[in-house]
Amino acid sequence: MSSRRVVVTGLEVLAPGGVGADAFWALLSEGRTATRGITFFDAAPFRSRVAAEIDFDPEAHGLSPQEVRRMDRAAQFAVVAARGALADSGIDLAAHGPHRTGVTVGTAVGATMGLDQEYRVVSDGGRLDLVDHRYAVRHLYDYLVPSSFAAEVAWAVDAQGPNAVVSTGCTSGIDAVGHAVELIREGSADVMVAGATDAPISPITMACFDAIKATTPRHDDPERASRPFDGTRNGFVLGEGSAFFVLEELDSARRRGARIHAEIAGYATRSNAYHMTGLRPDGLEMAEAIRVALDEARLDPSAIDYVNAHGSGTKQNDRHETAAFKKSLGGHAYATPVSSIKSMVGHSLGAIGSIEIAASILAMTHHVVPPTANLRTPDPECDLDYVPVTAREHTTDAVLTVGSGFGGFQSAMVLARPERSAA
Repeated sequence: MSSRRVVVTGLEVLAPGGVGADAFWALLSEGRTATRGITFFDAAPFRSRVAAEIDFDPEAHGLSPQEVRRMDRAAQFAVVAARGALADSGIDLAAHGPHRTGVTVGTAVGATMGLDQEYRVVSDGGRLDLVDHRYAVRHLYDYLVPSSFAAEVAWAVDAQGPNAVVSTGCTSGIDAVGHAVELIREGSADVMVAGATDAPISPITMACFDAIKATTPRHDDPERASRPFDGTRNGFVLGEGSAFFVLEELDSARRRGARIHAEIAGYATRSNAYHMTGLRPDGLEMAEAIRVALDEARLDPSAIDYVNAHGSGTKQNDRHETAAFKKSLGGHAYATPVSSIKSMVGHSLGAIGSIEIAASILAMTHHVVPPTANLRTPDPECDLDYVPVTAREHTTDAVLTVGSGFGGFQSAMVLARPERSAA
């Protein structure tokens, strides 16, 4: 195993309820929810009509009119978040050399919003069987290929090293960061700008999730619609957002006097090879990912101070996770606070894993565990400490964050203070 240890020295978050890490943490620590009725389009025909939207003005956040015209909303999020993470890190990338700086971007659905909007234009609102390409934007091809996201971020930060898009459904945000860590550990890069982005709140996405009844129909009470681990939960609330990080080798970060947010001490991913949307109730695959991540971090399960859960708010996912935590952490699962921030910011598909990494780091920074908002009706099958309604002060030096995605993807990451994890 490589002796190179990888740390986070910069982070930025764009999430429902506020743009920027400070606004994001204020929302979480206060237990506020950013879910509301959909405003981006007329959602009246849909089963689920709630979402967690971001009030985002791209030009106010430094994008030029040309960049706004060129990029899908999800790409705009990624560039703004990546630039913010660089500013937070204070790193001089020129000192490392552009060929030693890489980019990884996670996304589940790519430029869904842009493609949806452009189809309505070229099909004249769906009335044309043969679309009229003359009405398409010049950059429509960029909407088609998710690799354009990684290209945009690389251009924004002048990274000429390894560059990749990771698309593993709802674990993309963890897996993109995990891939970046591995590139630094193996020596392929010295610095990685890594994170994830998705802006999926569009008619086609809502229709897809309506078809499988994965999203909540609780549109009459949008602020309390997302209810992970609650006995009355009936599906997730779609969200959007992005989070990016600057990752570098620990000794290099210390030499330049960087502020170290956390070490990424362990990461693993597994697949259940079972069903596109179904989960085995025993949580075996997630438990295995957690076990391997803990082994890589050289930490005993009892070292975990907080678990940032996937916590989507579907019946089967929350039962599956509960079983996985018990299987992997043993008796310590009952003594460990667990919470889901999706109760407040919704489920932004591929982006949420990175957003939850940011929440985990901020929980360590402030020694506060964010709550599971809207958890008011206990479910006997979900019998761990899910930190209902209100944030809790709690010494937090090592955090486990997990993700679960359609297709059977199960990922786990261990974040720790460098002095807490093994040398």
